[in-house]
Amino acid sequence: MSQFLNIFAPPRDLILVVAAIWVGLYFAEKWAPKHGVKLNDLNNIIFLPMIGYIIGGRLLFAIENFSAFAKNPQSLVSLNLDLFDPSGGLLIAGIVALIYGQRKKLSLWPTLDALTPVLAIFAVGIALSHLASGSAFGKETSLPWGVELWGVLRHPSQIYEIIAALLILSLLWFQKPGQHPGVYFLNYIGLTIGARLFLEAFRGDSVIILGGLRLAQVVAWIFLAMSLFLLGGGINNISKVSIAQRKRSRK
Repeated sequence: MSQFLNIFAPPRDLILVVAAIWVGLYFAEKWAPKHGVKLNDLNNIIFLPMIGYIIGGRLLFAIENFSAFAKNPQSLVSLNLDLFDPSGGLLIAGIVALIYGQRKKLSLWPTLDALTPVLAIFAVGIALSHLASGSAFGKETSLPWGVELWGVLRHPSQIYEIIAALLILSLLWFQKPGQHPGVYFLNYIGLTIGARLFLEAFRGDSVIILGGLRLAQVVAWIFLAMSLFLLGGGINNISKVSIAQRKRSRK
C-alpha cells in the first residue's frame, strides 16, 4: 500500500484518472453500436466536455480572483491544481456536452447508456486517486482495520469507495442493456447514489448543513428520488414522447 501511495503521490495521482477514462472509453467503443451511437460522436462527447472542464474551470477561477491573475497572467497556464474551480468546470463541461448533443441531434438516453461504462470505470479511477492523494479521508474510528492519519485512527473511506465502485462496475458488466433507452444509465446512477449515501457516513471531510445533515447525502437523496421516478415509469413516457416526435419530424 505504501508503495502505491509513493508511486501515485500528487500530482501523479491524476494518471489514475486519465487511465480510467482511457479504459472506459475502450469498452464504451465496444458497446456503443448496441445503443445506436456512432464512435465519432461518442469520442467527441467525452473529450470536448473534458477540454471545456479544464479550460472553463481555470478561466472561471481566474475571473473569481481577477486581481491576483491580473498581476500574474502566466499563472493561467500554471500546473497548480489549486488554481481551479471544479464546480465551474463541471458547468462548462455540461454546457459543451449539451451544445454538441443538440448540434448532432443525439438521442439523450441512448447516448447516456453508451457513456455508462466510461462513468463506471472513471469512478474506480477517482476512488484510486483519492487513496493516492489522501483526499476523501475517513472519520475517526476504533475499529481494528482503521488507518492512522494525522495521529488518529480513521475509517479507510477510500478503500470503501474503491470496493463500492468495483462492485457497481461488476453489476453493470453483466447487465444487458434494457429494452427502454436510459434504464442502463439510470441503474448506474441509482447504484452510485446508494453507495454515496452509505459511504458518506464514514467520511471525515463532509460538508455539514442545518446542524448535522451531510450536504452530499441530502443531494444524493434528491437525485435518488429522481432516478427512481424515471425508472418507475417516467422514462417510458419520455421514450414514447421521443418516438412520437421523431415520427412527426419524418412526416
